[in-house]
Amino acid sequence: MNIETKRLSITELTPDMAKSVHLNSLDNDNRRFVPDEVFKTMKAAEKAVATLISYYGQPSKPQVYAILLKENGQQIGHVQAVPIKGEWEIGYHIAKTFAKKGYATEAVQAFLPEIMERLGIAEIYGICHADNIASRKVLEKCGFYLIEQPKTLFKLLCSKLTFMRRWHRLSYVLQI
Repeated sequence: MNIETKRLSITELTPDMAKSVHLNSLDNDNRRFVPDEVFKTMKAAEKAVATLISYYGQPSKPQVYAILLKENGQQIGHVQAVPIKGEWEIGYHIAKTFAKKGYATEAVQAFLPEIMERLGIAEIYGICHADNIASRKVLEKCGFYLIEQPKTLFKLLCSKLTFMRRWHRLSYVLQI
């Protein structure tokens, strides 16, 4: 898969990207919101990248793609579709130094129709921590709508929000 946007390229991971995967995973937001995607060592990042590369072409496995800046080819994050309990979840991460520039929204908007077509799915979920405001904004800008929210303050502080986007597979019209 190779997707081009105005500023980004979305492409398959390669083994030489392990260093940037490692470094991008270490920021505090990543540690807080997706601790299972923190690679404390280069060896852990290399192993993860090799595993993810082996999943390409296997539609029942996570599909993770690098986000690169078109201007210089620098890897700034990733976007992914991950199977969870018979459903699919969209995920994304932009390195802290590149955050708040619209890259996540641009990548997700370009990635969604391509990956949903490839996987043959009509629904995909976005799940984020209730206090991850940046991720919530990305999901909302990409046409997701809130379908589940904790009902008490305790649950709000300790749990995640679930968003959903439905696509009509033939015309890619957002169904509301």
